[in-house]
Amino acid sequence: MPEAAVEDLFAEVAAAHPRCVWLDGGGAREWSGRRSLIGWLEDDDVSLTYSASRREVLRHAGGRSEVVGDDIWEVLEREVDPGEQWFGYFGYACRPDLPATPSQDVPDAVWMRPSHVRMFDHLGVVRERTAHIPASNGQFAPGLPRGAAYAEAFHQVQEALRAGDTYEANLTYRATVHGSADPMETYLRLRSINPAPYAGFLQHDVADHAAWLLSSSPERYALIDADRVIETRPIKGTTPRGATEQEDAANAEHLRTDPKLRSENLMITDLLRNDLAMVCEPGTVEVPALMRVESYPSVHQLVSTVRGRLRDEITTIEALRRLFPAGSMTGAPKLRTMEIIERAERELGGPRAAYAGAFGWISGDGPADLGVIIRTLTTPDTRTWQIGTGGGITVRSDVAEEAAEARLKADRVRASLDR
Repeated sequence: MPEAAVEDLFAEVAAAHPRCVWLDGGGAREWSGRRSLIGWLEDDDVSLTYSASRREVLRHAGGRSEVVGDDIWEVLEREVDPGEQWFGYFGYACRPDLPATPSQDVPDAVWMRPSHVRMFDHLGVVRERTAHIPASNGQFAPGLPRGAAYAEAFHQVQEALRAGDTYEANLTYRATVHGSADPMETYLRLRSINPAPYAGFLQHDVADHAAWLLSSSPERYALIDADRVIETRPIKGTTPRGATEQEDAANAEHLRTDPKLRSENLMITDLLRNDLAMVCEPGTVEVPALMRVESYPSVHQLVSTVRGRLRDEITTIEALRRLFPAGSMTGAPKLRTMEIIERAERELGGPRAAYAGAFGWISGDGPADLGVIIRTLTTPDTRTWQIGTGGGITVRSDVAEEAAEARLKADRVRASLDR
């Protein structure tokens, strides 16, 4: 189906149905497929939300909300039946056994079971598209944290690195952007400005449990196929695109060969090998692609692929839980590094909330496909928007370079709010 027709259809769906989702294949790559899934819920259809602060999972259907558990993973194990497909996200604080501050705005998780699902193949070859980024019209203030706060957090991480408490830490911050914006119009700008394999739009417009998530993520959290093979594609290492072909090629070559950037990727790849070994059959975990450069409209990224076959006793949801959150968004070792960044990020714009979590679909028959929540806008009310951004810190990192990389990642997302 032509791009414009898919956009028009989903605009109609979003206007008519408070709970809906679009997993958008318009910016896909060869490895992710060029298929869109659009789903919407009727009033009696079921959705779930999770509050990590209250340890409460709510089931929403027929205009009513009831508490059905205290662990989103356990509730999904009960709710997701064979033949069903659920769409949604896990926020960063979805594992109560790990250190993460609960969200203060959108729910820590939203999962929906639409009774209407339509699938579309995007016609032709999907090419990289680069849209002009408009200058700010002044309505939206960027809201970046003060440089001193980021510098202090950076130095806290550096101290932990030198003490040997962590080998690499993903330091992030949240920017709050104020101003009313139509979520659907904003998403259409975002998909034009920053097309990505894990693009998508989620709308859960339920009173006191509302969330909009607008994704343009390039990173795979986990794909589980019908043969129970699980694959993750961690991204670590970023350089900007060049202004000329020569500069662009030089930046890509720098990414491919720089010892610091390669070490970032290698440490996270090793962490993912360890994570997959916890859920996979012995001897099946492999790295079929190590530190390959992928190019996107604003950045080059260094990407590896880690793959294995799930053990018979490990369910899809259990596998997703044990891997969570993505190692590329924590650092290595995972638990100790999460403790370090939890303290370091306290003055950097509030909890991560949905950012650094995972967004996609889960099937009751076993397969699943979720991306890491990066390059993403979230809002609980269409008036206050959150953008998370950051990057991996090692002992060789420079505070000014890391701050510039984080801004570069956020700029294209923020631009979709400017009209």
